[in-house]
Amino acid sequence: MTPLKVKMKRLWPSTKIPMKGSPEAACYDAFASSITFDQKGNVVIGLGFSTEIPVGYKGIIVPRSGFSNYKWVMNNNVGQVDSDYRGEWMMKIKPLNNALGEEPLPFAVGDRCCQIYFEKVLDVEFEEVESLNDTQRGQGGFGSTGK
Repeated sequence: MTPLKVKMKRLWPSTKIPMKGSPEAACYDAFASSITFDQKGNVVIGLGFSTEIPVGYKGIIVPRSGFSNYKWVMNNNVGQVDSDYRGEWMMKIKPLNNALGEEPLPFAVGDRCCQIYFEKVLDVEFEEVESLNDTQRGQGGFGSTGK
């Protein structure tokens, strides 16, 4: 399989390029290049690189599995990076209890902080209709199919 070619620009000489933790890993570990705070009490983690993603693809930022060992969350749980974005890749995190300063940061500059991967983007054409086919589930929402 031919790998997707994504142009990546280091924004600082110390920036670490994302890398796989093992040959079969699905995602690439990304490293914190900077840690700052915004006006809303979020911690902003700069990954230290920008990209040129081929048209028809998007980049995705997700927390590493070990992040669940800490009392922190990634603000939007999944970050979407569009192919036309040329700024620095970043993630925002906040403590679960929203009390910044009470929970130690889960990583420092230079540490692996998240994972990234890429997906193909499908063009969708919405067709407005008056009704939809019935299914057994119907309109059953959260938890409606059992535990």
